[in-house]
This record gives sequence, structure tokens and C-alpha cells, in this order.
Amino acid sequence: MTLHDRVRVHEVTLLSDNWYTLKTTAFDWRRNDGQWQRMHRETYDRGNGATLLPYNLAQRTVLLTRQFRYPAFVNGHGDLLIEAAAGLLDHAAPEERIRAEVEEELGYRLGAVQKILEAFMSPGSVTEKLHFFIAEYEPSMRIGEGGGLAAEGEDIEVLELRIDEALAMVADGRIVDAKTVMLLYHAQLHVFASR
Repeated sequence: MTLHDRVRVHEVTLLSDNWYTLKTTAFDWRRNDGQWQRMHRETYDRGNGATLLPYNLAQRTVLLTRQFRYPAFVNGHGDLLIEAAAGLLDHAAPEERIRAEVEEELGYRLGAVQKILEAFMSPGSVTEKLHFFIAEYEPSMRIGEGGGLAAEGEDIEVLELRIDEALAMVADGRIVDAKTVMLLYHAQLHVFASR
């Protein structure tokens, strides 16, 4: 039996498509004991995305962003959010999209990028799958100031931090963005571990 054999969709209702798409769905789920159970779930579809952590081995640094995030603010986060560069794919290939985001947000044109994983960040309600990348950067790759696109409401500060400082910021709660925490821990284990 496939997963599709265990789901029977009955009704999908569009609740909002103002910013992204919010739907409610009524479906039957075939439980592990073989019984069918009616379920109702809301899903928020914003498309898939990509994120990237640039690192410099010689300097032991990483590039991050600092920006205002309204959902974090209304959930009690009292500071700007420190994050890895990221963006929605908007029908582009993940590597193509993240390269453009890094140029817009950080002001760097990168060489080779390495995909490290894909993950659903909040699969209980959000459909987005995120593609994670890392790439080495050098000062000579800087092509602009970064800062994002004002037309998209972006007002981004570029941060260059030593990896040890960034990891300390995770430990003390100054970095609380999940994708960034995952990328920093990956860098600690697989990029900077032997250096």
C-alpha cells in the first residue's frame, strides 16, 4: 500500500491567497490499524526555497544577514533576526535562485556551491521544502553592498562573523532561525572541524 492509498481528499477550500496560499482540506486518513478517520487540516503554501551559508576557511568566518521579521516580532522576539541568506525558488532551480539571493542580500558572486540537504521546516502546516547549500567565499567575490531589494521590503544588514562567535550566538539565543542553526552546525561538523 502506498501513501496515496491511505489518503482520500474530499474537499479543498481556499481561505486566502493574499500573500501566499492558505487552504483548508477535509480528507480521510487510513490509520495504522486499518480504520479510516476524517481529518481537517490547513496548509500554507509559499513554494519551495533555498538557503546558503558562505564560509571562508582561512579567516574562519561566515556571512549572515540581520533583518526584521514580523512573524518573529509578534511571537515575542525582541530583536532583528540573524539568518543565512535565503529565498523562495519562484520556479527557478534551487542553485540558480540561491546564487541570485546571495548577490541581492550579501553582495557576493560565489563560485562553486555545494548542496548539503533538503528539509521540510514546518511540515505540520507549511508545504515548503528548503534546499540547503554551502559555498566558500573570498573578499574578491564581493560585487556590491548587498542589503536586499527595497521593492520587496528588504532592509538587510550583512554580517561577517567568526564561526566560533556565530555558534556562541546559537548557544546564547541570539541566533534562533532554524535554517541558520542547521547550516552553522553543519559547518562546525563538516567544514571547520579539522581546521
